[in-house]
Amino acid sequence: MNNFIWPLRVYWEDTDAGGIVFYANYLKFFERARTEWFRSLGYSQQELKETLGCMFIVSSTQLKYAHPAFLDDELQVSAQVIESGGATLVIAQKATKISSTTNERIELCSGTIKIAWVQVGSLKPSRIPKDILQKLL
Repeated sequence: MNNFIWPLRVYWEDTDAGGIVFYANYLKFFERARTEWFRSLGYSQQELKETLGCMFIVSSTQLKYAHPAFLDDELQVSAQVIESGGATLVIAQKATKISSTTNERIELCSGTIKIAWVQVGSLKPSRIPKDILQKLL
């Protein structure tokens, strides 16, 4: 299965009063990485919504925080489908950075995001189109 990696820099707005990335912002980082992944495959979420009448929505998340990230850190956020159903995908995501002292990759936050393909008006689940599913897998 494809593993997409998106680079990201931590800005002032991403941190809390202690200068550490605020925990909820990892969900934003993960969302941005998924959006850029879809875009790299030729899919704009707005276009999918307008042309197919369906969209992906998050139905559940599970995150584990291992190490902090700080202002100006350069991160890599990954996304990879690990499970697919008719209307759902489970995506494993990680935020990592390179240690300035050991030059090793440090896992900061990891988790799974379950997304569902739903009809725009009713939010009822719908089967993910085969062409979209094939590109994601």
